[in-house]
Amino acid sequence: MSEMVNEFNDYRQKMNEVILSKDNLVMKRLWNLDTNTYEAGALDKKTKELLGLVSSMVLRCDDCIKYHLGKSFELGVSTKELYEVFAVANIVGGTIVIPHTRRAAEYWEELQKG
Repeated sequence: MSEMVNEFNDYRQKMNEVILSKDNLVMKRLWNLDTNTYEAGALDKKTKELLGLVSSMVLRCDDCIKYHLGKSFELGVSTKELYEVFAVANIVGGTIVIPHTRRAAEYWEELQKG
């Protein structure tokens, strides 16, 4: 993986461990709910990750975008599919989403480097 991807994943893991180590029941339940939300159900995992990505882009959360890009990459999302997701996010969210799309495209390129 590229340095950018490794830095993001390492930081996320480190801080998640710090937060969860404080043994706060609400935070643990929130993390569990988040994990379970993206499991296959009536919708498959790939569809749910793409929905999460669109939502994250519209909400303009760069860390969330990177997370969902990573999961989408793991699930075999193609670049063509991804750019359709970008299009939906930009139509729904408006031009304020464009800077996040740039960073998302950059991160996707890094993921593809392996």
